[in-house]
Amino acid sequence: MQANGTSRLQVTDAILSVPPMKIVLAYSGGLDTSVLLKWLGQVYDAEIIAYCSDVGQEEELDGLEAKALATGASKCIIGDQREEFARDFIFPMLQANAIYEGQYLLGTSIARPCIAKGMLDVVKQEGAHAIAHGATGKGNDQVRFELTAAALAPEIDVIAPWRDARFRAQFPGRSEMIAYAAENQIPVQASAKKPYSMDRNLLHISFESGMLEDPWFDSSQASNREMFVLSVSPEEAPDQAEIVELLFQKGDCIGLRCDRLGDLSASMKLTSLGEKDGYTLFSPYGIMKILNRLGGDHGVGRVDMVENRFVGMKSRGVYETPGGAILLAAHRDLESLTMDREVMLLRDSLIPKYAQLVYNGFWFAPERHALQALVTESQQNVTGEVRVKLYKGNVIRSGRKSPRSLYREAVATMEADPTQAYNQDDATGFIRLNGLRLKNEALRDQRSS
Repeated sequence: MQANGTSRLQVTDAILSVPPMKIVLAYSGGLDTSVLLKWLGQVYDAEIIAYCSDVGQEEELDGLEAKALATGASKCIIGDQREEFARDFIFPMLQANAIYEGQYLLGTSIARPCIAKGMLDVVKQEGAHAIAHGATGKGNDQVRFELTAAALAPEIDVIAPWRDARFRAQFPGRSEMIAYAAENQIPVQASAKKPYSMDRNLLHISFESGMLEDPWFDSSQASNREMFVLSVSPEEAPDQAEIVELLFQKGDCIGLRCDRLGDLSASMKLTSLGEKDGYTLFSPYGIMKILNRLGGDHGVGRVDMVENRFVGMKSRGVYETPGGAILLAAHRDLESLTMDREVMLLRDSLIPKYAQLVYNGFWFAPERHALQALVTESQQNVTGEVRVKLYKGNVIRSGRKSPRSLYREAVATMEADPTQAYNQDDATGFIRLNGLRLKNEALRDQRSS
């Protein structure tokens, strides 16, 4: 009996009644996250819930639940975020024409806050105490996951094993992880190491490390063609261009028209949302799926670049973004017809900042929300149609029209203007006023010489 009248048996029972710690792990089924699943359970004496967000990985999800349960997860939750990812993440970003360092369409960057949001929803549903991820201490993904958690669930702990000295001491390399998997009967296939890593979602697939760490290595060489998943090489693409027409409403693509559309949508089991002006309407997810196939068939959307990571180093990445490349080109083309010059100039001046926010993981930051409000307002008149030709890696813009067009042929024509809306004589004063400061500077320099 304790001094306070409580028996030791009661204290023991109270300790035993405390539920174990629950951790939600971002799980892919690969070697790293499979080892993490087992290791976390052992080190933290915790219940591990494996979470995988379906953001368009396709066949990579096959057999995932069984593998997670066999590795020691109490449950495996696969969250279908495909429509959410396209609607609430990809499309708003494309409205901003966001592109990082002039080349990268931010496929991995924009997926991470979506996945983290899904994880945090599971944390709330399951009453979990922490989330865990397998992002390394050298990369951007650790920042993206954890900034999302800070914004959406500041009370939740984040476990990052690659920043834990115990984990790095136990697993200094891949061979130790393979041995650990074999010892613990973790079902992974890791004996044949790929010379690169990949990450796939609805917007793109990325490749990095291995032989790609040499920036002089030619990723497009014939011997490396089997690496690519979403697209054929431009050299192997059809010799005949394919015409695709896109219907936009307030900056979002809502419909498509092309000769193969019926067959493609049927093969992908996509449901049309109806018809409008000869276009077949689809959800944002359906639009992305179809454009990925069309662009991939023509070698569209490949990027090979060296980029600046947020953590301070440069890294080399190779990307396939066929659908995103088509949407970006078509969207920009329609804006040229419908958007006011000064609004476009203002929005375009913010593209590098917007892209940087996405790349660095600040999707849920107040400054990104503020920029998005401006972007949304800028898109109110971006409604109409764009025609593109897909040919050997190129998206060739070949026509655009809109009921909200600012283009007036009668004003722009080099022939006689029947509307008399523009008086060429007015250009004299316009030029004189704009040249005044230049003349003043030249006269000053002449006086001082």
